[in-house]
Amino acid sequence: MVQELTRDALPLVSALLETEVKLTGSVARFELRDPETKRRLALEINFDLNLVSVYAANTFLQLHNCTGVMVSDMLGQVTFFGKQNGLTSGLIVEKQAGCSLYANVPDELLNGDFTKLPPELMMGVVALSLTDTIDFEGFTFDE
Repeated sequence: MVQELTRDALPLVSALLETEVKLTGSVARFELRDPETKRRLALEINFDLNLVSVYAANTFLQLHNCTGVMVSDMLGQVTFFGKQNGLTSGLIVEKQAGCSLYANVPDELLNGDFTKLPPELMMGVVALSLTDTIDFEGFTFDE
């Protein structure tokens, strides 16, 4: 389900990632560990800045201007995304403490036939195409 990135989304994110949220002011923090792969990461959402950050062993990722979130039980992941000027960027956090970042993907690719794309483009387009099903009322990316 795709929805606006607000505090109302926290219980859904927490349930999917199977970890508790720690709230400090306008920042929500989730800590993930996967014993099988020994991966660990921390996910922070700063609601005042519309900023999502991921801290991992050798990685630091940030998604600025994040306005939406999609929680997928089927995929076992949470996709944070923002759209601006016909481009979509997304930060995907997996239940098993994995993460991916796709930036500045043209929206026309999200609606097209991804099977006609080169393999280098296909993965990001498929991952972010799910954000094109916004189903909440009154939401705009023009803020």
